Amino acid sequence: MLRKLSFAILATSAAALAAPVAAETLKVGVSAEPYPPFYAPDASGEWKGWEIDFMNELCARIEAECIVTPVAWEGIIPALNSEKIDMIIGSMSITPARAEQINFSDKYYDTPTALVMAKGSKFENSPEGLKGAYIGAQSGSIQQVYAEKYFAETASEIRFYQTLDEELQDLAAGRIDVVIGDSLAMEPFITSDEGKACCEFKGAVAADQDVLGYGVGVGMRKEDTELLAKVNAAIAEIRTDGTYEKISADYFTFDIYGE
Repeated sequence: MLRKLSFAILATSAAALAAPVAAETLKVGVSAEPYPPFYAPDASGEWKGWEIDFMNELCARIEAECIVTPVAWEGIIPALNSEKIDMIIGSMSITPARAEQINFSDKYYDTPTALVMAKGSKFENSPEGLKGAYIGAQSGSIQQVYAEKYFAETASEIRFYQTLDEELQDLAAGRIDVVIGDSLAMEPFITSDEGKACCEFKGAVAADQDVLGYGVGVGMRKEDTELLAKVNAAIAEIRTDGTYEKISADYFTFDIYGE
């Protein structure tokens, strides 16, 4: 009986060693509001976009099964720290204020913040040039912080919106004069028929890295140092082996990594 039991234990142990190790499951937070071309749900509810493709590649390299988890943008850092999600891969800029609350990976893209105005607008891209303007900014964004810091004293009002799309629609309807936002995220609207008819870029805002950050990174909890090391290694591989350019070619005609 003991011999048979030993054989059974050995057989069970061998089977366990032969079984594939299950991939770690991670919930990846993105803003609940669509943010094309980076991420947006399609007609079936599946999330698509450049950042989703990047996320899938990164997760494969760290051997994790990642689940896209939409979260209201203003609550996305609290959701991370309360373990409702495990990472943020949602175009979150690396800023000193955010870095006090969470860890960031190395950057994986960087595009400038810019202003969009109605064609023929009397307003200019400077604090003095926006005197009397009604400005739209997304609530909880770095653009909100920038607008409050540089434009609050001269603008008539800074209005806060849940989504970039709402801001741009109000701009097209003449309800506001200026939208401040990520230049790449606003490009699909500006190049659309509606955008071409009404509006135009008025250039990038003056640099302020303390507010606008040091590029976009993956957000993680402070204690997840092992995950941080894996993510940084994966980003470096994606950047150096040609995968980054391959993913980006489906969406952009230029390098969005920045300097």
